[in-house]
Amino acid sequence: MARISFSCLYPVSWHFSVPPISPFARRHLAFLTLFILVFILMLIPVTDLWLRRSGAQKDRQFEKYLARVGDLEATDTQNPSLNYGIVVDCGSSGSRVFVYFWPQHNGNPHDLLDIKQMRDQSSKPVVKKIKPGISVMASTPDKASDYMFPLLSFAAAHVPAEKHKETPLYILCTAGMRVLPEREQMAIIEDLVRNVPLKFGFLFSESHVEVISGKQEGVYAWISINFVLGRFDHIEDDDEAVVAVTVGNLEEFILRKRTVGIIDMGGGSLQIAYEVPSSVTFSSPEKEEAAKAMLAEFNLGCDLQHTEHVYRVYVTTFLGFGGNYARQRYEDMIFNETVTRNRLLAQETGMRPDSPYLDPCLPAELTDTVERSSQALHLRGKGEWDACRQQLEPLLLRSNASQAYMNGVYQSPIDFTNSEFYGFSEFFYCTEDVLRMGGEYNSYKFAKAAQDYCSMTWSALTQRFHSGLFSSHADQHRLKYQCFKSAWMYQVLHDGFRFPYDYPNLRTAQLVYDREVQWTLGAILFKTRFLPLRDIRQESNRPAHVNWFRVSFVYNHYLFFVCILVVLLAIVLYILRLRRIHRRQARLAMLDLWMEEAVPTTPAPGI
Repeated sequence: MARISFSCLYPVSWHFSVPPISPFARRHLAFLTLFILVFILMLIPVTDLWLRRSGAQKDRQFEKYLARVGDLEATDTQNPSLNYGIVVDCGSSGSRVFVYFWPQHNGNPHDLLDIKQMRDQSSKPVVKKIKPGISVMASTPDKASDYMFPLLSFAAAHVPAEKHKETPLYILCTAGMRVLPEREQMAIIEDLVRNVPLKFGFLFSESHVEVISGKQEGVYAWISINFVLGRFDHIEDDDEAVVAVTVGNLEEFILRKRTVGIIDMGGGSLQIAYEVPSSVTFSSPEKEEAAKAMLAEFNLGCDLQHTEHVYRVYVTTFLGFGGNYARQRYEDMIFNETVTRNRLLAQETGMRPDSPYLDPCLPAELTDTVERSSQALHLRGKGEWDACRQQLEPLLLRSNASQAYMNGVYQSPIDFTNSEFYGFSEFFYCTEDVLRMGGEYNSYKFAKAAQDYCSMTWSALTQRFHSGLFSSHADQHRLKYQCFKSAWMYQVLHDGFRFPYDYPNLRTAQLVYDREVQWTLGAILFKTRFLPLRDIRQESNRPAHVNWFRVSFVYNHYLFFVCILVVLLAIVLYILRLRRIHRRQARLAMLDLWMEEAVPTTPAPGI
């Protein structure tokens, strides 16, 4: 044993013994040192990649935003790996064709296709619209393919010719075709199925043309907005809003990103769609049947065996609840009430310009006339927004005091503590065009701004309009009915759909990431959801080392932890081995000492 002594200024010494290191132990120590150095060299790039992956969540979200903004660039049609799809929206007033494209699927069965709207060399969306709607072909259904020819020729000119045979074409008809008798609908569809393939080489069959319901249209719109917002992506950040969703039986649930609901108020109708995370129970079979008509459950995954992508969405349309139609219903109501009151009280209120009906829903001093049944009701604005709201209450047609469903239609419960909504069309126009409050919705600020607007005189409003103080989209019609429409929007939201007045997660919008989001995007996403299986099979047939490289790169954080466990296990095994070697050497030393003491020493000769 070597003895080492350390002395300092004080008269104290410390002594400890260092056991001699055997050559065998030195070899093991050299091997361990080399192993640790190799591990550190391997760990540095893996750790760096893992830290960048885990510590740059916000940066990736911003990169996704930039990527979506980059979608506004021209599509590279020279790229042979791109695929294309076409959707024709056959509406009531006209038809529009949309061309989409997407790269090869990434091979992850939990991801949707990355579908984007195609843009021409000028970076403009590849869209073409014709008028009138296809329903005008009801009398001449054999001309339906001729009606469709300009739209499909336009799409064919933008999709590379060598891609036509593998480009799916979907012709989806909405409100205009729904009102036609089924016999006339089928005659138009039969002509399209028979003659479109004779003129165009797209992937098109009988299942690719249909008259979709309002429920389907609402589901496609819901898919579109959530896809663009990235709500079908995997959870990557602890700060992301998530929701627990029950799938199948009530005991099974999954945790995923919170989707957004949509409320869209047009001129004639109102539509709402949102995810229902929890299964709903009903007190009677009749209520359950009524609710099933408004609940759509579907799987967006490419494999129906996986339940991670099962969504349950409530969607319904309220006809006559749009902004313009609601105003007509309101005018009908006040006209009938005024005529009845005049008859009972022998009055002529509203029947002459000098004794107008004072309308709280029109700006102060504004005059208007409502004509019904060859009679005219003269109106004069009173500009009282709160009184207007109260007067609109009967137009919600709520069923009864206990349920208070708007228009008597069942509404699935909304978890207002963990939900998010986007308001489109009239919700955006009411908040932005005049009040300049589009974006995050605050009911208290909105109500105050609407009250102030309604109380202003018509002459003051027109002066502000000519001074350019309102949005460029605002016109005389908007100024005239802004007071009514803002009150109607407010009532629908808070008394109809029962949103809390302090609800913080409603945003009104017209564009998402600077582009208009159409339901046709959701339609092609849903129609092509099984296509990734083809790319996944191709990926699985690649050589094993290629697949391992992908796995090791994508899941590098798993590799990081595995490496740590391997090194810790190696160190533990090495320490145990050294202990065994040390104990064996100690036993051998003790045995040698015992033998030396046990064997007597032979005296030297001659002593």
